[in-house]
Amino acid sequence: MGGEAFNIRRVRALQVIDSRGNPTIKAYVELAGGGYGWGIAPSGASRGEREAVELRDGGRKWRGKGVSRAVAIVNTIVAPRLEGVDSRRQSYIDRLLIELDGTPNKSRIGGNTTTALSIATARAAADQAGLELFQYLGGAGARRLPIPILNVINGGVHAGNDLDFQEFMIVPHGFNSFTDAIRAAVEIYGELRGLLKERYGATAVNVGDEGGFAPPMRKAEEPLQTLVQAVEKAGYEPGREVSLGIDAAASQLYRDGRYLVEGKAISREELLNIYQRLVENYPIVYLEDPFSEDDFESFKAAVEALSARTLIVGDDLLVTNPERVKEASADGAVTGLLVKVNQVGTLTEALEAIQAARDRGVAHIVSHRSGDTEDTFIADLSVATGALMIKAGAPARSERTSKYNRLLEIEDTLGYSASYAGPELLGLIRGG
Repeated sequence: MGGEAFNIRRVRALQVIDSRGNPTIKAYVELAGGGYGWGIAPSGASRGEREAVELRDGGRKWRGKGVSRAVAIVNTIVAPRLEGVDSRRQSYIDRLLIELDGTPNKSRIGGNTTTALSIATARAAADQAGLELFQYLGGAGARRLPIPILNVINGGVHAGNDLDFQEFMIVPHGFNSFTDAIRAAVEIYGELRGLLKERYGATAVNVGDEGGFAPPMRKAEEPLQTLVQAVEKAGYEPGREVSLGIDAAASQLYRDGRYLVEGKAISREELLNIYQRLVENYPIVYLEDPFSEDDFESFKAAVEALSARTLIVGDDLLVTNPERVKEASADGAVTGLLVKVNQVGTLTEALEAIQAARDRGVAHIVSHRSGDTEDTFIADLSVATGALMIKAGAPARSERTSKYNRLLEIEDTLGYSASYAGPELLGLIRGG
């Protein structure tokens, strides 16, 4: 196949709608040889201060969230610069996007714009090469399916209840395949629905942005106790087959040096004591953003106190930024990196963050956003990079299940050569 076949022939974009009914940008890349790719930028509700900036229109249309300026930038400014470039030069193309923006946080052309274009480029090159996207990105060694971590009870900014912590998750790791793990998750989700409806009524099983339930709970023990019961009712053993996870999203709780939890302003030491109590009493193997995004010392204290039992994962702390990953890992502040391509704005920068984590023995988890779409890119990315986990929401709402369905397809495509990351989890946390 001639190299010219991979050259970009046409780039265009349009405005589409995400899972919250807000506009977002979809980019298309067409190649000279017929290869075709697309990408849609997701959007978060809980955002770190250092995330790439979304470019939105403001004004009254679309409640100020329109992206017509971003679309116009792609069609008039970016497209002429990309046409004729070899789509396989992903790093070059992403660096060109960064240079065209020219700001530290991609505020000129928008991190949403660069994300959609970066993903579309990778898809087009994979299509032209005749490869599955995960194979194009990861090579022949991309055969491991990640552990799904599923947000099934919501709090914080994802819900209207009194739970301070943002997400309570199930982690089905004690299985031999991704298919078996998802089956268990679906069964547990169904049992959880029944328990919540019985205790709190029909409104408790309405689902939020990520498909999780938002029952009228207040203390963190309530969802954790209920999840253990749902796991057991589904016929699984908590801690051995299915464990639990928490995304505290503690930046949302931080005020003037203290954390607002359960109606009280508490110190970082008191908050760490809460986590210690929860980890001792429940099979928690995943703890995300336990402290605010600049509180490196508290993250380090969490690693020292809890990492023998649970991953300490940085989201707002790291914002998928390679330099932040290096800094945090050097300080011993994290054992896990949450990867969100749109946080940093390009696939290349996300891959650099993953490599920085790998080099320092930090596990990585590929993640969706609360405002997501039918784009399944993160499923392929998780397999391509050998991610330990994928965080894609509850087994409900098609923008969430599309990711899991894509992983089921990948596992089927790989056949007997596929493996599942689940059995590695407890050994990784407990040092083997």
